[in-house]
Amino acid sequence: MLSTEESLRLTVAALMTRTGERQAVVAAALGLSQAQVSRKQSGAAHWSLEDVDGLAAHYRISVLDLLAGPTHAVGVLHGAAPSLQPGVLAVPPVRLAPAAPAPLPAGTPAEAPESEAVGVPRLSVGSCVLCGQPAADEVDGFPQHLSAEECAEAAAAPAGAPAPRPAAVPPAPPAAPAAAPADISPAPVAPAAPVVAPAAAAPAPVVAPVDVPPAPVAPAAPVTAPVAAAPAAAADSAAGRTGAAGYASGSVMEQITDRVHDVLAEQGGDLAAAEAALVKMAIPDVMALMKSSRVGGRYEHSEFPPTAGILHKKSQKGADEIWEGRPKWRNPEIFKAAKSGERFEVTALDMNAAYLSALKCWLPIGQLREDTSGVHDPKKAGVHLITPADWDHTDLPNPLGARQEPGQLWVTESTLRQLLDCARQGLAEAPVIHRSLVSGATEALLEKMRRALAEVRRGAIAEGDELTVAYVKAMYSKFVSTIGESSANREIRRPDWMHIIRSKAFVNLWMKAHKARTAGLQVVQVSGTDELHLMGEWRAVFTEGRDLAQVKVKDTYVLGGKK
Repeated sequence: MLSTEESLRLTVAALMTRTGERQAVVAAALGLSQAQVSRKQSGAAHWSLEDVDGLAAHYRISVLDLLAGPTHAVGVLHGAAPSLQPGVLAVPPVRLAPAAPAPLPAGTPAEAPESEAVGVPRLSVGSCVLCGQPAADEVDGFPQHLSAEECAEAAAAPAGAPAPRPAAVPPAPPAAPAAAPADISPAPVAPAAPVVAPAAAAPAPVVAPVDVPPAPVAPAAPVTAPVAAAPAAAADSAAGRTGAAGYASGSVMEQITDRVHDVLAEQGGDLAAAEAALVKMAIPDVMALMKSSRVGGRYEHSEFPPTAGILHKKSQKGADEIWEGRPKWRNPEIFKAAKSGERFEVTALDMNAAYLSALKCWLPIGQLREDTSGVHDPKKAGVHLITPADWDHTDLPNPLGARQEPGQLWVTESTLRQLLDCARQGLAEAPVIHRSLVSGATEALLEKMRRALAEVRRGAIAEGDELTVAYVKAMYSKFVSTIGESSANREIRRPDWMHIIRSKAFVNLWMKAHKARTAGLQVVQVSGTDELHLMGEWRAVFTEGRDLAQVKVKDTYVLGGKK
């Protein structure tokens, strides 16, 4: 015999199938992520009582009907079965698939507007939670009369309410009346509309039970939110209830700017004191920013997965076994010529916000698991044990950076993808992959946070607000440096992320060098995280400025020449 929760999972699956909804729609209605709904439906996590209330409200059926099994729930959804809780209307959501419509009983039309002959000027939005009669107002997302007098008036009105039905709704099939027992209270047959009825259904003179004009975003809106008109609004509403820092997802940028304004006011306008305070807050603030930016996200990442041995530091101040590919390279031919007396004019360029740009990279979502196939799966990410190919270009740095030792080494996802890309371009052979520790991955896991930080930084630069620029820099740089094995950040431990992001910054720098070389410039030196030294008309290749896609001049100098 099925348990209550197993029956609930089958019911949810049946309702989703019949309404044509995906897990993301149900997740948005409940204020969850799609991954959380997936885990609940697979049995990896439990449906809570709060979830049950939300599911019942989303599908406009009672909790008792929802828990009575899939057959009964679907029957109530279409009006083909009586509700076990007569005071709650069973109104099919507007996403109901029109392919195989089920005829509704004459007394339970899904979304037919009330006739003006009844004398009610506004459409009902559901049954009042106080008296069970149709109500035209919502309080905190629940249908409710605004006074006891309205409840009393509604209780006296049901006798005349069904009268205008035949004028608005086509006659029901002959067999339909058998679905409603004679002792059912007339309250359930009062008209009710979906949550968005005042905005979407009011202009229509007649609304068919299932062929509702597609405003498909309506069911996705959480039932505790005001009327929503777009999926983004529904997501923002869910974020407002579940965000890590209490912020809606649409206010991620305001979360940053408001903090700056508040701290500056607390410090009496003292910029130096405000910057010191903001830098001290950067770690908890950026973690709150990340969590609020992930609300409604497609994936639910692991914050403390088991750490593989190769990712553990050998000592407190030591390093683990991952090679990030940090560049430290000088063009041997140019430096040899400079020592011989030739004179070169060099410009040292600085890449703006290198780690902020690097947040857009392929990151593993869950625990890393071993893969010995030797084949790179582009839908997964992690760290890889490889034997790299030889690098024969003297005018371009090796993507592996300054490594001199031959043989196998552990590299990150960012480095491996760059080596494979070099192989596709014919710059070198592809590396040999021996082992991989990987998980399902996405390139967009930190994208919402990255865009918010980048946009705030861009606006602050335009306004000359260096305080906000410093705060943003502290947030993204400390995020990268503390998400590994750091005692400064207790909210996450993902050393694999740290290495992948850092190596992505080095990959981005290498790509700038490759772009310069392809355009005919001479690459003199590549070093650190963000330094690129070039000879030639670099402004024809790169745009000067402080934005992420731009570069700024760090230094100009003469290399070589006779003293």
